[in-house]
Amino acid sequence: MIEHDADVLVLGGGPAGAWAALAAATAGARVVLADKGYCGTSGPTASGGNNLWYVPPDAAEREREVDARFEQSARLADRRWMARVVDETYRRVDDLASFGYPFPVHDGVERRGSLQGPEYMKRMRRRVHRSGVLILDHHPALRLLTDSSGVVAGAAGIARQEGEAPWTVRAGAVVLATGGCAFLSGAFGTNVDTGDGHLMAAELGAELSGMEFSSVYGLSPAYGAHTKGLMMQFATYYAEDGTRIEVPDPLWARAQVAERLAAGRKVFARLDQAPAELRQAMRDAQPNYFLPLDKAGIDPFRDPYEVRMVLEGTVRGTGGLRIVGDDCATTVPGLYAAGDVATREPVSGAVSGGGAYNGAWAISSGTWAGRGAARFGLGRDRTRTIPAGRAGLTPGSLDAARVVRAVQAEILPLDRNLFRTREGLRASLASLDALWERVTSEGVAGTGRERLRARSAAAMTAHARWCYRAALAREESRGMHRLDGLPTLRSFEHRLLVGGLEETWTSTEPQEVAA
Repeated sequence: MIEHDADVLVLGGGPAGAWAALAAATAGARVVLADKGYCGTSGPTASGGNNLWYVPPDAAEREREVDARFEQSARLADRRWMARVVDETYRRVDDLASFGYPFPVHDGVERRGSLQGPEYMKRMRRRVHRSGVLILDHHPALRLLTDSSGVVAGAAGIARQEGEAPWTVRAGAVVLATGGCAFLSGAFGTNVDTGDGHLMAAELGAELSGMEFSSVYGLSPAYGAHTKGLMMQFATYYAEDGTRIEVPDPLWARAQVAERLAAGRKVFARLDQAPAELRQAMRDAQPNYFLPLDKAGIDPFRDPYEVRMVLEGTVRGTGGLRIVGDDCATTVPGLYAAGDVATREPVSGAVSGGGAYNGAWAISSGTWAGRGAARFGLGRDRTRTIPAGRAGLTPGSLDAARVVRAVQAEILPLDRNLFRTREGLRASLASLDALWERVTSEGVAGTGRERLRARSAAAMTAHARWCYRAALAREESRGMHRLDGLPTLRSFEHRLLVGGLEETWTSTEPQEVAA
């Protein structure tokens, strides 16, 4: 048994987790960070480039930015939270510059509106380590711990590179930064994102919000899984017979492409509209996009290549754990949420993207959650703890891989999750509810490392049920949630909560919290 004691335990080593650990350590807390993979390389940020919602401190410009993005959010964001994110992100990016991040310089001015993931996360890991944080790589958490009053008091899991030895960290507070859930769709960098943190929190009664906004699909080469879509602004699309597909804007052609793919037709793209002088820069900015095409002998600027839609779920979507304070506290005492595991509705509402909101939210929410957890956890007694959770942790007859395939059969298809209908959602929910009952009654086979696969399979099942339960409750189309061609309705200009495990439920968020 590997045992540690800390004031704050951070679960997850992506940008939100790194900022949370750094903020907690700066506040004087003893901090342990446990990552499912290797802190600094696991997760979608570390594998690509991110643009940021980075606005200089001009009051008028910031107000214009907030107002514009509030309308883009389908009126579900919160101007106060948006202003906080803009301010916090600007200050933390200053910190990142002081850490030595090599921002590009044009005309003598640093351009701080985007980050290269590998360099960004390398710097963050180094800074977290130097701040005194104990980093536990390849230490996935399986369950949370509580004290006798139900306050979160740590977590337990397995050490993957130490013979699957069990570990326990007792802590005064816990920050969940475990990412969203992409349902093992193959989207680049998301294999660690299986919704484990959401399940652990829900087992203690945590509420979720915005889970209907989970139907995000990225456009990727059929030969790869890289969904960085900004370069598609230079694309021309073609049908299988070579006929050009007319789209109003290449960058926003996903709906037209998805309709064809959902109907079983192939779609091809060619980046022939990219100016010659930008093509090498595009390769330098997103090398992982071009690598599989190069290996296949395809020049994407000259040759049409097949594309596909890859589900990114709540990694790029909006939904996650409901937060109830400026410090990113959840509805469970002692538990904080940051990054993709938390709802992003206060800043992005019903819409999202690969960077911008997401990158800024990871920085800001991580910082706030780390500070809040330090305030809560410093000096708390954590000598006696009780393990929580059971779904996927009790060995049984079900095969984890089959459970995952059953979830994917309901959540990955475009004609079920992107083009939503009431009938389709109800049918999928019936299958998922039955699957959950089997997961909890029959158990999922797994010992050692297989315990992690079993737990992740249970988490994906729970995650899919929340997504579709919330989608059925929002009887309109808003942002990324499109239901039966229904219009956007003013009567639904509020957020929806969802929760529960054995029996899932939905409700309207109290207006005083959303204000």
